[in-house]
Amino acid sequence: MPATLHEHALFAGGPVLGGVHRLEAGIEPHAHDFLEIAVIGAGSGRHVTSQGEQALRLGAVIVLRPGAWHGFRDCAGLTVANCCLSTQALRTELAALSDIPMLRRVLWTDPVASGTHGVAVTSVDPAAAEEAIVEIGLLERDLGAGQARPGRVLGRLVTVLGILVDGRAPEREAPGPAVHPAVAATVARLEAAPEVPWRLDELARAVSLDPAYLGRLFGQYTGVTPLGFLARLRAERAATLLAHSTLPVARVGAAVGWDDPTYFARRFRTLVGLTPTEYRRRSGPTRGC
Repeated sequence: MPATLHEHALFAGGPVLGGVHRLEAGIEPHAHDFLEIAVIGAGSGRHVTSQGEQALRLGAVIVLRPGAWHGFRDCAGLTVANCCLSTQALRTELAALSDIPMLRRVLWTDPVASGTHGVAVTSVDPAAAEEAIVEIGLLERDLGAGQARPGRVLGRLVTVLGILVDGRAPEREAPGPAVHPAVAATVARLEAAPEVPWRLDELARAVSLDPAYLGRLFGQYTGVTPLGFLARLRAERAATLLAHSTLPVARVGAAVGWDDPTYFARRFRTLVGLTPTEYRRRSGPTRGC
């Protein structure tokens, strides 16, 4: 299983991460616990996902959902500009972005949006890609400034997203597969009640499918199994409660469906990279645990 990159180790306490990279070889397959948007500039290389390999071209835009994995190989002067968003922030201070219809597609906050295995590759006009890369470079500069620049960072983020929306080249995009109603229904069921101790056979029975078939369908559209999606959903909601409530850690675990504090701590650390107590300590003022 590819290693997972964690936002707590990369984001320096903010909701956004940005950087422009020139790849001369490749990057080993890896997953993230945050949303990544990668804009491809000049150069050549191949994109590696669970679906195989694909040659990259100027203007490609890769959107990677939390938990999905990808990598790069055979790169020669390939420019990759990354704009990454905290999953927790997308539920809190950046939640308003998802309310803007034109941004929903590029943010891909819907877990059953078009695309397979948690990775969607679309394209924009080459000029738009170059413009977005410049803005991501400026975002990287603002993030690295000696003093906090939250207003500029937010402005850069919105500008990057706007460029990608305006620069879309739909004629170059393969249409995404229609969402299977059983997958949509299962996602809705898990989202509505993540604290329920769901079992795969129960979820499959609710949509009148064989459990193994539901698992394959779910993986096609989300990149994870139904119970893997549930675990990540619980971890994301627990992270929000840890950062924005005074609930004791054990009660946070119970609120999202992990009643055993030891098991909660182990699962949360696996998915987020920190124990619940460490995450709370790093996310804000110290609260009672």
